[in-house]
This record gives sequence, C-alpha cells and structure tokens, in this order.
Amino acid sequence: MKTILQTNNAPAPIGPYSQAVRTGNTLYLSGQIAIDPSSGQLITINILQETTQVMRNIGAVLKAAGMDYGHIVKTTIFLKDMDQFAAVNDVYGQFFSQDFPARETVQVSRLPKDVNVEISVIACLD
Repeated sequence: MKTILQTNNAPAPIGPYSQAVRTGNTLYLSGQIAIDPSSGQLITINILQETTQVMRNIGAVLKAAGMDYGHIVKTTIFLKDMDQFAAVNDVYGQFFSQDFPARETVQVSRLPKDVNVEISVIACLD
C-alpha cells in the first residue's frame, strides 16, 4: 500500500508526480529544486543559497512524513556543473551530523526550470 504525501511547506509538484510516496517504512521523495514554497520564486542567486533552499524543501517534506534528515538513507544529487560540487557538498554536509546516507552525484545537461542542482532522497523509519 502506498500513501501520497503533500505539504504546503515545500514546492508543489510542477508535473504529474507527488512530493513523496510512502510505502511501508520507506519514503521516496521526488527531486527538489530551489523553489521558495511561500513565494513560488526560484532561488538561484548563487549555488550556496540554491542548495540551501533545496535542502530546506527536502526537510519540509520529511517533516510532513514525521521524519528528519537522520532518516535519509540514500540521496541523488543532480548538478548542471560538476565544478560546483564542492560548494554543494559543503551545504549538503551541514544537514547531516553522522551516519551519512549513501549518495551519488551526477552532472546532467539540463534540469527543470534550468536550475543548477536537484536532489532526491529515500528515507526510512527505523
């Protein structure tokens, strides 16, 4: 059985997908980009602020599911430019304190709304 999760504290989907789907103890979060949910505006001033907004959006969906960053077991980071990896990694790392999730990071030619970073995650309840 699957449960669809939706929160107004994260950006609404921009296509035919859900913010997150829970099945059993596992939560699959769709990729998040740097849309400020309160204004609907993209935050692309610089890669640090963009990544911070992405991680906040992830946090809002996790919270709606009764989870937090500590429940994340896997992330996928999509970058428009791998030269921004170090900056994205620095921001990303601030949201975890130990038991880091598994992760891959890939460079892609283009992302939705021409953003620079998108991150999707899988989280599990213990």
